[in-house]
Amino acid sequence: MRQHSNSGLNLQGKIIVLWATFLLGMLFHTQLALMPLFHGIDVTQSHTHEYLELSSILWLMLAFFSLPMLAMIATAFTASQRYRRLHLGLTLFFTVCNLLHFVADVLVTVPSYQLFLMSFLFGIGLFLNLVSYQWVKEENRYRSVSSSIGYL
Repeated sequence: MRQHSNSGLNLQGKIIVLWATFLLGMLFHTQLALMPLFHGIDVTQSHTHEYLELSSILWLMLAFFSLPMLAMIATAFTASQRYRRLHLGLTLFFTVCNLLHFVADVLVTVPSYQLFLMSFLFGIGLFLNLVSYQWVKEENRYRSVSSSIGYL
């Protein structure tokens, strides 16, 4: 017997909400780094851009923010098994990136509030991985049931 979720959202809706929450968290992460400016404190750090040009970093940030937005749109309009697998891979990629970003933040000793926010984003990413995995498995269950019915 299958239990029904009380949330009222299907897995696609949950994924979209998780991506939106994740994007808001990333946006706040970048804004939080700029908050000292409002108190007259310099926010530049010597270790920040030693190995990449600023324009490269901005393009990477654009890609990092755009991919979740595109995933939200595609999730709303696409439910193919191929997309579900691709989407799960995308969520895993973001989880690895967030973990690496968190480790880098620890190594350069960023403020504790940023570490807390990054760990929170990492947690949201893990939850997104779980729901995306459930979405992939849901399609597999649907296919097995429909193919079984086809043989009747």
